[in-house]
Amino acid sequence: MTKSRVPSNLPDFDALMGVTERFEAARHDDPALHGADLDDLLRLVPGQRAICRGHVGGRACIWRIFLSGQQTAATREWDELQRIWPEMSTGRYKVCEPLYHSAPHGMIAVEELPGTPLLQLLWKAPTQDRAAWLDPAAQWLRRYTESTESWGSSGHAGWLQRAARGAGKQPFRALKCLEMDILSQLERLAQRLEGLEWRVAISHGDYHPNNLIALNDTLTGIDTGGSARTPIYKDIARFLMHMGRRGMIPSGQRYLGVDRVGLNAFADRFCMSNTERQVIMPFMLGVEALIRVETPALSDSRIRRARRMSSALLEDLKAL
Repeated sequence: MTKSRVPSNLPDFDALMGVTERFEAARHDDPALHGADLDDLLRLVPGQRAICRGHVGGRACIWRIFLSGQQTAATREWDELQRIWPEMSTGRYKVCEPLYHSAPHGMIAVEELPGTPLLQLLWKAPTQDRAAWLDPAAQWLRRYTESTESWGSSGHAGWLQRAARGAGKQPFRALKCLEMDILSQLERLAQRLEGLEWRVAISHGDYHPNNLIALNDTLTGIDTGGSARTPIYKDIARFLMHMGRRGMIPSGQRYLGVDRVGLNAFADRFCMSNTERQVIMPFMLGVEALIRVETPALSDSRIRRARRMSSALLEDLKAL
């Protein structure tokens, strides 16, 4: 039997033993893993999961090994991949192919994709070419959510509470002052959401540009483990704010702290009403800005960009 190679860049011996022992136990129990191996560690989230390169069934893959107490997360992610794969296995807008699942050992394998994470590609691309990727990103998400969309009472109160908790944890004084003002604007918008319905769907759950792999004109989504039935606006806000707080404005036009052309692309692809465009999306962009709390370890340049984003968001919220 082929032995798994020890991941070459695990951070310490205990982590190495935990991941490799989990993998070897699964291979011992399952003949389908004959010839499978484990290679370099890509990411380790302590106590949650390890992401490694490897092989299964003769194919290069990405192993997602869920650590102690996380086995149900592996099953949940696998089930979601099984649901969406038939819908998004071909064409320009795809998800990565699910290859293997070991429920007892909390492991799944998905295909290893060629290509470049979208945010990396945007930073490398000529400035004039960046905005061309915004509408394809909107089309990818629309394809993912469309078959499960429905309307229901807005759960804005819960999201507002999450935003308030996030603003309260902000460690940077200048940012915290901005965020408290943003929170006041969200409270004002929340009054306009009383009694309204909004759209929910099974969404990606962590839809940021580096969870899209670009190859030629194809976008393939990865890391769908956070998928759940949520407001469609949340994933859109996540995508746009992830870029905005890093200073990536592909079109060069900023509105509500994010790329104006990108915001319009999502609004158009989702056929949003005026209420969705003018009330719900601004509200959810503000929520997303506050729940992603900057950490003291971030560089000064990242904090400056976050302040610029928050200032622009606040100015436009006030003008609504």
